[in-house]
Amino acid sequence: MQHPSPTDTASADLLAKTIHALQGGLTSIPLSDAMETTEIWQQQFLQSGQPELQNIAREFGNLQELLSSGILDGPIIGRSLSMLGAQTSELMRTAPEERKMGLNQLSTLLLRIGGELEADNNGRK
Repeated sequence: MQHPSPTDTASADLLAKTIHALQGGLTSIPLSDAMETTEIWQQQFLQSGQPELQNIAREFGNLQELLSSGILDGPIIGRSLSMLGAQTSELMRTAPEERKMGLNQLSTLLLRIGGELEADNNGRK
């Protein structure tokens, strides 16, 4: 049995929930929910059996480490979110047509939020 890929119908609800949560802003997402969601996404990418998705799974692992480190460093978390946004954008090339709009929306949100966090510490030393 093949595991659902991040672009399969099985992931439609997770994609919609992730987009909805990010639209509310990062500060509205409880850390436990963020950890759970990143874990689910990471497992889907790892279990996809698609080598090109392993880098995304590793970045989710990196994000989980950053979120659980006890010290939330906005610019570093922002770089991870931006990386995930860029990787999500790449997924759109091979995604089913019905997933492309959601992946585009998710990519845009990750890039915007990631960029804001990366810039948050500029000027502060």
